[in-house]
Amino acid sequence: MSIHLFTFNAFQENTYVLVNASKQAIIIDPGMTDESEDAVLFDFIERNGLTPVYLLNTHCHIDHILGNAAVVKKYGVPFYAHKNEIAVLERAGAASLRWDIPYRESPMPTHFIDEGDRIEFGEHSLDVIFVPGHAPGHVAFIDHEHEQVISGDVLFDGSVGRVDLPGCNAQDLVDSVQKKMYALPDQYVVHPGHGGATTIGKEKKTNYFIGENYSRF
Repeated sequence: MSIHLFTFNAFQENTYVLVNASKQAIIIDPGMTDESEDAVLFDFIERNGLTPVYLLNTHCHIDHILGNAAVVKKYGVPFYAHKNEIAVLERAGAASLRWDIPYRESPMPTHFIDEGDRIEFGEHSLDVIFVPGHAPGHVAFIDHEHEQVISGDVLFDGSVGRVDLPGCNAQDLVDSVQKKMYALPDQYVVHPGHGGATTIGKEKKTNYFIGENYSRF
């Protein structure tokens, strides 16, 4: 399975496309703002002969859902998110006004996912873990076969997700990082919602905000 990164919108949000040997694709957190950004993602999919099969949201903050409507309209794929993100989706219109960015209204999820679920993807699979704090229904997707995790905005290279938005909770974020993310082996690569990739081992040792056994929150 290969993973492809696209960075979209004013927030420089990371959108991921996972591709298996059968040329099926999973789209995670599409952040495209307009048709020009849509074209970047859609051209990649069409140029490589891919068939999208799932749309997944790690969470539903505005920068991670700006392309949901376009993806569902074009490909008709099932849309998976955690049930606790419904309230976040319902506030997306107000968030777009606050940040002065255009918003194509996202559809609601067709399927809810939670801790312990597994998303089958051809010969591969993604395990779902529940990691709230930055958002009330935040999840991450673990690819154990290739030792990597799509973390959304829980854990970044040297930082963590903000906790000053509606539905955030600092202690929940600390617990999610220390008890869930840091429980993964050190060599696992973290693909975050913003910025570059890192590893679990690096963050446990050097992350200023949440170390393996401490927090500066």
